[in-house]
Formats: sequence, structure tokens, C-alpha cells
Amino acid sequence: MKWHIKYFSSKLEVEILALPDGLLARYLRLTDLMVEFGPNLGPPHTKSLGNGLFELRIKSKEGIARVLFCTKTGRNIIMLHVFIKKTQKTPKKDLNFARNRMNEVMQNGSF
Repeated sequence: MKWHIKYFSSKLEVEILALPDGLLARYLRLTDLMVEFGPNLGPPHTKSLGNGLFELRIKSKEGIARVLFCTKTGRNIIMLHVFIKKTQKTPKKDLNFARNRMNEVMQNGSF
């Protein structure tokens, strides 16, 4: 049974689709794999950030991007937040933003 990719909002989906070409191509390839095999692609593609939050690690010649996501029953992968990585560590504001969205997703039955 296949997994389903969903987006926290249509604005987020537009932000992801606006990534530079190389990053977008990598994102689309990795999400194809996630639909087929599930969200845990393992290093270097995915990483757990704890408490049900994960990152999809995207790298190309244009730079590095991260898409933070969670999973929900019914084989749903919910994309929560995207950002271009500029420092070694993931910024706390991006982590907190994604965690707040994840809490909203978990409390809301619509996904």
C-alpha cells in the first residue's frame, strides 16, 4: 500500500515548488521514493528530529534545503515547512515553526 504526500497548506506547496530547479528535482525524486517505500528513507535522505518530526534532506548544486514533515495514520506524510539551509545547524525558529504546525496537524483530524 502506497503512502500519500500532503501539505500543511497550499502556500507551503507553492513554496516547495518554487525551489531552484536542482533542489526541486531532488525533492520530487525523494518524495516519489517516500510514496513507494514510506517516510523512512534513512541517511542521508531523511533524519528524525525527535517526537515525530522528521527532515527530508535535499542537496544539489544550488545549495541545501530541508523539508520538515511528520506522519499521521492512514499512511499520510504531512509536509510542514521548507527552508534553504544556510548554517550547519537547523535554526531553532524553523524547528519551532514546524513543531507548532505538527501539533496542529495531530490535534486536527482533517489530514
